[in-house]
Amino acid sequence: MFQGFSPETIDFLWGIRMNNNREWFGEHKQQYVDTLYEPMKSLAAEISQKLAKHPGMICKTSRIYRDMRIPHDTPYKESLWICIRRDSTWWMREPSLYFEITPDGFSYGFLFYDPTVQMMDEMRKDMATHPDEFLKMVKCVQRRSGLRVTGKTYKRKKPCPEQKVEEFFQLKNIMMMHEEPVSEKLFSPELATTVRKCLEALYPLCQYCQRFADMG
Repeated sequence: MFQGFSPETIDFLWGIRMNNNREWFGEHKQQYVDTLYEPMKSLAAEISQKLAKHPGMICKTSRIYRDMRIPHDTPYKESLWICIRRDSTWWMREPSLYFEITPDGFSYGFLFYDPTVQMMDEMRKDMATHPDEFLKMVKCVQRRSGLRVTGKTYKRKKPCPEQKVEEFFQLKNIMMMHEEPVSEKLFSPELATTVRKCLEALYPLCQYCQRFADMG
């Protein structure tokens, strides 16, 4: 059961940011396991219990080690994350529910971070064809999660045939995120309940975006 992270968790993350080398990590590996990796796995188990039961959804907990097949300047990441999504070789193209902890704080929410042009074109067609259904879903998700739909916008405005969905028509990607600096919330078992409720509230948007991700 998740008992919260600890100040030692943040100490480790700052340590790896300032000393990203194998010697320092070797000396602090047990701190990584005890204060970061194991609590993160416990948090993942609690927040994904219901979401992972949806068809095709999996829960992945990252590790600190970078992929050695890809050149990097440093051997270790300075953050850890949980991702609940469909299995895929490229997570950025998959609608994802997530939690991440860094030396500076934590964030959680929904990301459809790098959809293809085709995916977003098909989504815009659907918005324009069924604007009321789309807006009803968005308003419900925003109300239940307490978060707002955001995203990167196009430099050149796209013509929108339906004024109701104008603000969403201009998005390159879709995000709903809560970001917070290090606080006592991070060290409380209640963090699991807060994150779980939010991610479950965001699932309908994840499901909606998945329709267009599957077209890619």
